[in-house]
Amino acid sequence: MPPKKKKLVKTFTLQLKAGQATPAPPVGPALGQHGVNIMEFCKTYNAQTESQRGDIVPAEISVYEDRTFSFVLKTPPAARLLIKAAGVEKGSGVPQSEKVGSVTRAQLREIAEKKMSDLNANDIDQAQKIIAGTARSMGITVSD
Repeated sequence: MPPKKKKLVKTFTLQLKAGQATPAPPVGPALGQHGVNIMEFCKTYNAQTESQRGDIVPAEISVYEDRTFSFVLKTPPAARLLIKAAGVEKGSGVPQSEKVGSVTRAQLREIAEKKMSDLNANDIDQAQKIIAGTARSMGITVSD
């Protein structure tokens, strides 16, 4: 007989710093309300993201009826990657008129390649356009 499929109760995403998840908020309350073992999540998340320390790595967590969980790591948010590439503190509050930095086409392509698995794009050129749009909305210009 095949094993019974676990019933999924809830799926949610947490954006945490790689290798630095702690039971403190936002992790504790988010997992605690579903009866998940918080320390177990923190240990496995930190172990899996240790190599990406410093970046923000979202985890899509699925909680099952028997209070077990599984999670899938996503790529860091495009905005974070753009801030890092442009070497700025944060995006512009008025992106139409106030530009805060710029990225090259090569940097844009690199970010698009990194994010490709999480983007709804058919090829790398489309992915690049998506990332360019994010950059524009943050007040980061794209130079050739």
